[in-house]
Amino acid sequence: MLQIILTLAIYMVLVIPMGAYMYHIATNKKTFADPVFDRVDGAIYKVCRIKREGMTWKQYALHLVMTNAVMVLVGYAILRFQGFLMANPNGIEGMEPTLSFNTIISFMTNTNLQHYSGESGLSYLSQMLVIIFMMFTSATSGYAACMAFCRGLAGKRKDVGNFYEDMVRITTRIMVPVSIIGGLLLIWQGAPETFQANFTVHTIEGKLQDIQTGPVAALEIIKHLGTNGGGFFGANSTTPFENPTIISDLIELWSMMILPGACVITFGKMTMARRKEEKAARAAQAAQNTPAVAQKAPAKRVFFGKQGRTVFAAMAVIFLIGVTVCFVSESNGNPILEQAGLNQDMGSMEGKEVRFGIAQSSLFTTVTTSFTTGTVNNMHDTLTPLGGMVPLLHMMLNCVFGGKGVGLMNMIMYVILAVFLCGLMIGRTPEYLGKKIEGREMKLVAIVLIVHPLLILGFSALAVMTSAGLEGITNPGFHGLSQVLYEYSSSAANNGSGFEGLADNTYFWNITAGLAMFFGRYIAIIAQLAIAGSLLAKKRVNETIGTLRTDNAIFVIILVAVVYIFAALTFFPALALGPIAEHLVLWMS
Repeated sequence: MLQIILTLAIYMVLVIPMGAYMYHIATNKKTFADPVFDRVDGAIYKVCRIKREGMTWKQYALHLVMTNAVMVLVGYAILRFQGFLMANPNGIEGMEPTLSFNTIISFMTNTNLQHYSGESGLSYLSQMLVIIFMMFTSATSGYAACMAFCRGLAGKRKDVGNFYEDMVRITTRIMVPVSIIGGLLLIWQGAPETFQANFTVHTIEGKLQDIQTGPVAALEIIKHLGTNGGGFFGANSTTPFENPTIISDLIELWSMMILPGACVITFGKMTMARRKEEKAARAAQAAQNTPAVAQKAPAKRVFFGKQGRTVFAAMAVIFLIGVTVCFVSESNGNPILEQAGLNQDMGSMEGKEVRFGIAQSSLFTTVTTSFTTGTVNNMHDTLTPLGGMVPLLHMMLNCVFGGKGVGLMNMIMYVILAVFLCGLMIGRTPEYLGKKIEGREMKLVAIVLIVHPLLILGFSALAVMTSAGLEGITNPGFHGLSQVLYEYSSSAANNGSGFEGLADNTYFWNITAGLAMFFGRYIAIIAQLAIAGSLLAKKRVNETIGTLRTDNAIFVIILVAVVYIFAALTFFPALALGPIAEHLVLWMS
């Protein structure tokens, strides 16, 4: 476990300053890079005629959806006609309609589920102008929505911000500069970055082999930083061209973890700032009524903020439980192979790269599905049953850090649910961040929490009861059901990873997975922005001795329990028929 502990310890060192930096960007505070980026942003505002006026939550949601819709139409056209366009040295033909539909929805919703192999299915123009471009814009759209959501909860202003200003500032000050640095590090480690056409070489065995290259490093860094997933190659980050060394593996791990974690820190600082302003106002009022004022104590440096610390701790607990279960399960190996006389001391190495081993493979598996990235450095289809259940469960929860700010927003839904349930138990009107939680907010929370399992279980049921769905299942029994659950969990959670082995490039799977990705993305975001707008419009209420505290260790335990109880009530029957039953058969035989 030492590898995992050291990796996570370094992550904590990186995420705290990034959270502080994102807080300054979200609140328009000064940063060290302002002299450069203010000029860049100003030029973009002028050319695009962005007025930077505050928006209501309805305006913000409308502009987000309409901007995404325009990019979908343009991207779909490029995919369909890529065979006639430039930057296509390998002569790849245009995509068929349903695959184009699935691909464009996948990348615009930040899912990046791939029913094709990138090296053989896309031209270089499509890789850059559709895939890489949408990896930037879809991730930035999610982070912008998260910042608007946080502003609504913090209640420091009358609006939730300007969507276009958020898009510009996040792109120019975070996504582009960090991508350049990370991309150069990946090139240093051996990831290709070229427009050269595929070429054929003679191997040391005297045979011929086609080598695919292209602008790989540029795609790799933004797919992780933007929690996008997908891959330039069909084998994703298991291939040495996408992930050459253990150093590149760590770079990709930290890249996909840093911004989702930083969003939680940003949220904590934004809510803490409001409380500080209220205390300062009360202190100033008290100073006017008293002849002598005590000397002001020096300000303490706070990394998280109490509310952010609570949410981060709850996410961390669920994540650590998951990575432990996955690591232990993979380390125990396969008992059937053990009985056949094959040594399992190294653990279950099927589908894993030797250069990463059990530890880094288990960590990568848990991270990519907890932070909803979807990239893989091992084949999830070959995981042990319980090892495979961890990524499946975390996508079903969709709140364990999550990606592009959505994980934080989803976890706040559970926070509001926990506050509401505890309020009912003690007979008080539930409150969160000084605002009363009433019927309107709970209805919207219910929509967010119900739509996700409805998409997963509804489409999974459709797949196993229709011939078109059954034709795609390549594994018999329990594992076959796990394949189906994984496909729709990945789609609804906008994750994009797959068990692989599923014959998914058909009309049925392309269309149903595309619908799951679309509704899983936009219904939740619109409802969450509505919650932020509703809370923003409410008057603050004073805390009393009976107010439920949401910033202590007890509430962390309550929050974790609520998340797991919700998962058990919603998904346990399906999991029992899939990975749990497969585990029992494997170990009881």
